[in-house]
This record gives sequence, C-alpha cells and structure tokens, in this order.
Amino acid sequence: MNSELIAALDYFEREKGIKREILIEAVSNALLQASKKSVGPARDLRIDINPKSGEIRALASLIVTEKVTDPFSEVLLARAQKVKPDAAVGDTVEIEVTPKDFGRISAQTAKQAMLQRIRSAEKEMMYDEFKDRAGEIVNGTVRRFERSDVIMDLGKFDAIMPSKERVVTEDYNVGDRLRAYVMAVENGVRGPEIILSRSHPNFVRRLFELEVSEINDRTVEIRGLAREAGYRTKIAVHSANEKVDPVGACVGMRGSRVKNIVRELNNEKVDIIRWHADPREFILEALKPARVKSLTLDAANKVATVKVDEDQLSLAIGKRGQNARLTEKLTGWKTSIEKDESAAIVLQNKVSQAAATLAAGLDVNLATAQTLVQNGFFTVASLLEAEPQDIADILSVDLEQAAAIHARAGQEQVAR
Repeated sequence: MNSELIAALDYFEREKGIKREILIEAVSNALLQASKKSVGPARDLRIDINPKSGEIRALASLIVTEKVTDPFSEVLLARAQKVKPDAAVGDTVEIEVTPKDFGRISAQTAKQAMLQRIRSAEKEMMYDEFKDRAGEIVNGTVRRFERSDVIMDLGKFDAIMPSKERVVTEDYNVGDRLRAYVMAVENGVRGPEIILSRSHPNFVRRLFELEVSEINDRTVEIRGLAREAGYRTKIAVHSANEKVDPVGACVGMRGSRVKNIVRELNNEKVDIIRWHADPREFILEALKPARVKSLTLDAANKVATVKVDEDQLSLAIGKRGQNARLTEKLTGWKTSIEKDESAAIVLQNKVSQAAATLAAGLDVNLATAQTLVQNGFFTVASLLEAEPQDIADILSVDLEQAAAIHARAGQEQVAR
C-alpha cells in the first residue's frame, strides 16, 4: 500500500498540478472516517501519513491511568511509558491504534478520497484560473458530445459549449482543435462551469483585437458590431487619428488580417465599415455595397426609410434579409427598404404625354398613339423616318391606313 500511495501521490501531483499536502489531507480525512469504524470512538483520533514513505498510522491522544476503565480514552501507564518514558498518571500521550486490517481498508479508501479531492481541487483551480478570464479567447480540443452540447478539453479543465452557442453552419468532430470565446464562468450546483461560445458577436470582436494591432493599442476603435453567426458580420470602426484609415487597418495588407479572421470563422462574410456620428452617413455606410437613391430619417421614432433602384433592391435587403437586419442591429435604426418608383413615374408621364400629343396630331385614338410610343415613336418627326409598311406592321392595319397616318404625320410636321 505504501508504495502504491506514494506512486499515486507523485502521479496526481505531477499530472494534475495538485499539491501533495492537499492530497494527503484528503486521504487522512477519509481514513479518519474509516478508522472510526474499526478503531472505535478513540479520543482525539487522527491519521498520520508520512509524505515520503507513505506509511499510514492511526493515532489517538489517550489519558495515562493505572487502571483502564475506558479503552477508547485511556491507556495504561506502562504502555504510555514505552512511547514517552517520562509519562505520568494524568498525562495525555499519543498512542498508535492502527488496526491490523488497516492496509486493506486504507487502500480503497485512499483511492476514492484522492479521486474525490482531485475533482474538487480541479473545480477550485478551474474557478480560480478562469473567474477573471470571461471575455477571452481560448484554444481547446473537442472531447465529446452531450446531446448537442460540445465538451471541450482546455488542457487541465473541461469546458462546455452549449448547443445555442454553436455556429449552425459548423460541424465539429471529436479531436477537432477549436478556438472559442469564454462567455462566462459560473459557479453552479455542480461546481464551476466554463461556458464557451463561437456564435457570440464578441468572439469576432476579440478576434479583431488579437489580429489588428491598431485595435489592441486603441488607435482604432470598434464602435459597433452586428452578427448572424455563420453567415455575415458587420463591424463599424473609427479612429480619432485622421492619419489612420480604420477600415484599411482592419483589412490589412492585401486583406491579410481580415482573411485570417474569415478563415477562423469558416468563411463567414465580414463587412468592415467606417463608423459615423451622423446617423445618415452611418446608415449609408452600413447598407453598402448597395447604392441608396434616397434616405429619410424619422428621428423621433428612429426609423430610416431607404429607397433604392430596382437593381439594388435585393442587394440592399440581402440574402434572407440579412443586410437589412444587420444594418438595424449595427445602427440602432429600424430600416425600411423600398424600391424607388420616381424614375418609373417620370417615364410613365413622358409616355402618356407623348401618346396624347401623337393622338391629337395624327387624328388617331389614344390606344393607337400609345402603341406607336411603346414602339419608340415619341414624336411626329420620328414617325416620318419610318416606312408606311413599318407602321402597318406595328399597328396591325392595312398598308392604306398606315400610309394615311404617315401622310398626316407629314402634314403635321409641315404645319409646325
């Protein structure tokens, strides 16, 4: 037992980083409880473990007497003087009371005590080490899965990444090396728990702080960040130093910095924009790459009405509405994106006016004039450049009727 105990103490001290004194104390306490069953309620019973040899002894402080009436609290003078030669009646002497079968009892008890104390010590160490590390990024290895939660090995400790903190587009396998954001260190019912996340917006924030030295030294500030994990992130940056381009600093030479971050995020799209104090400018930046035709702000309700050309509408809204949603999160303004109808209205008015002018000048009905306009004949002059046969084909009339319309166009042109 002695050699096994020493080997176990050496192993756990080396591998788990738990001091030998702590383990010995745990074993002593456990053996003390076990000893009371075999030794009995001895007075001031304690367990002594030699940290070098591993020898285990049960000791009790007994009162020296000439006649023992209570073997659990008294010892004969003759026996006491073997331990302490100058012992006298009435003295207290520590006597070894180790039972014969104590080796068998102690082996299993010591093992269980050490394992229990190790688990307790690991939790204490984990809490002490990580209680101030919330908000940091750590490296770990996927150890196992509990339902859809991921249990990660951080070296000395395990941590949990709950299913809601996973990125929906990412698949994890046992043995994968991952970086994750320490969201919280909670001292719950089951002891301390390290809660990790890869979907939290601050995971991206911390990646930028680690990758971009200008952010780390506060030359560049992150003023806003909105994320839909696995798909897209918008980050707004600012620098009080006019000589520093905050967007360029984050992108890096040939995009090296942002590429490293995108790689870590498994190709999640990252938009880096310049922060503006003016909400109008900020919203316009946030909606990029879409080109905005007009922007109206309702400051009282913090509502922005954005109008874009038809070819920019899907770009402004984004895939599944992501660009619009992220813009709202980033700027804090509810954003309504609409198609700009003003150009279409202007064109329609021009078409209607041209058709009315042709109808009056050529003495034809409005429907006929609209057909001519829709085929590119906006004026009498443009109609004269066509052949009667062309007019007949467009209007689906015979050549004689088409020639009459062509002739009236000539008369109208001369009259002008």
